[in-house]
Amino acid sequence: MKILVPVKRVIDYNVRPRVKADGSAVDLANVKMAMNPFDEIAVEEAMRLKEAGIATEVVVVSCGLPACQETLRTALALGADRAILVETDVELQPLAVAKLLKALAVQEAPQLVILGKQAIDDDSSQTGQMLAALMGWPQAVFASKVTVVDGKAKVAREVDGGTETLEVSLPAVVTTDLRLNEPRYATLPNIMKAKKKPLVTVKPADLGVDVAPRLATLKVAEPAKRKAGAMVADVAALVDKLKNEAKVI
Repeated sequence: MKILVPVKRVIDYNVRPRVKADGSAVDLANVKMAMNPFDEIAVEEAMRLKEAGIATEVVVVSCGLPACQETLRTALALGADRAILVETDVELQPLAVAKLLKALAVQEAPQLVILGKQAIDDDSSQTGQMLAALMGWPQAVFASKVTVVDGKAKVAREVDGGTETLEVSLPAVVTTDLRLNEPRYATLPNIMKAKKKPLVTVKPADLGVDVAPRLATLKVAEPAKRKAGAMVADVAALVDKLKNEAKVI
């Protein structure tokens, strides 16, 4: 069984993003970048399925600038077999990424696509669902446990009332939640081996996909600073502030 794992290059989660002075976008100059944490979980789950003898090959793919090769090399160091970079300098939106992944899925014919439920930069949480719809495959999102047996995947997911278990036939799309696993660290020998693993670069045009943005970003702004708390003299003053000053979110 082949597993396809899309990974995204994002600002490291320990870094506080800064907005450009003109408010056009987030400033990425001299900012530490890393693999999206939810995608790290997806890579780890794919590797566990391979180590269990269920999967035979793990292919990682990333879409974006040439610097995304670093993210793919990290995934290769974690154990993936080979990598594909869809290189473009266009700002990619979820639908465009889903179309690129569909084209690659048609070429690679994986039995399972595992990806993070969302990216921590845009928090869209749309790509996995869009890919499943484009492919006509079943989907199981926000997975906290994945078991693959007899051509089917049992996926447990946390819901408000507890845990829900879904069973989907393969091929399928699964998106990962935080509690699915604890990603491993890449060892130095595996980092060195990753440099020799195959990494292929293609263009969106090679896949026959138009990635032109459909949405335009009008302005990017930092969240408003939280006001300091205030002491009130009595309950009447508190009720007055709640009635006249508090805002419903």
